Amino acid sequence: MDFFDTVDKRRSTRAFQAKEVDVKTIKQILDTVNLAPSAGDLQAYRISIVKSKKTKEELMSACLDQEFVAQASVVFIFSADKKQSEVKYGARGYELYAVQDATIAAAYCQLAATALGLACAWVGAFDPLEVSRIINAEPEEVPVAVIPVGYPNARPSWTGRKELKELVRQI
Repeated sequence: MDFFDTVDKRRSTRAFQAKEVDVKTIKQILDTVNLAPSAGDLQAYRISIVKSKKTKEELMSACLDQEFVAQASVVFIFSADKKQSEVKYGARGYELYAVQDATIAAAYCQLAATALGLACAWVGAFDPLEVSRIINAEPEEVPVAVIPVGYPNARPSWTGRKELKELVRQI
């Protein structure tokens, strides 16, 4: 699938088939994520991968009971490593760059999953302390995105987008 087709086909999917995503496909997603740009090439983020039914159910609870989190074959959690970025960039790295690194990596995850015929959703509504506990995050790691991935039950309909004139300001 070419890049523009991938972007066009990506939708937030909240209904998954009970079909496993194989290890090779997960590795392809991770290889793609590893190519994501980051501030100073630090890659100041960590990725937790959850496949266990029990742990996905815990995550579902931490994600405000969004059931599709537990239904996904695999869940990727992207956490910013704020201290790593702070070492090189000070307060700006701590407050912003590590979060940007993690979010860019999460976006690459979504695009890679879509290109491979999978579906996903970006979950930002979660209890960060509970997610940190579930994934056994280090103290300097802050979860910023939960990305459930799996085979879609159905392709969600197009939700539309704002007109560019509402988003773009030329200076």
